[in-house]
Amino acid sequence: MRVLVDRDRCEGNAVCVRIAPKIFSLDDDDYAVVSADPLPADQEALVEQAIAECPRAALSRAD
Repeated sequence: MRVLVDRDRCEGNAVCVRIAPKIFSLDDDDYAVVSADPLPADQEALVEQAIAECPRAALSRAD
């Protein structure tokens, strides 16, 4: 599983960072970045939660 961040939609709310801090962080411009590609299997449920809870729908799954 892979996850993509749409930088045009991301507002840097950091919801994804709070849900899955091993996978997401914010860059210097406060945009979400993915630190693992592909994602570790044990983090997939948290990433799915982060995708679902992103307030700007800036995250998407890419298989």
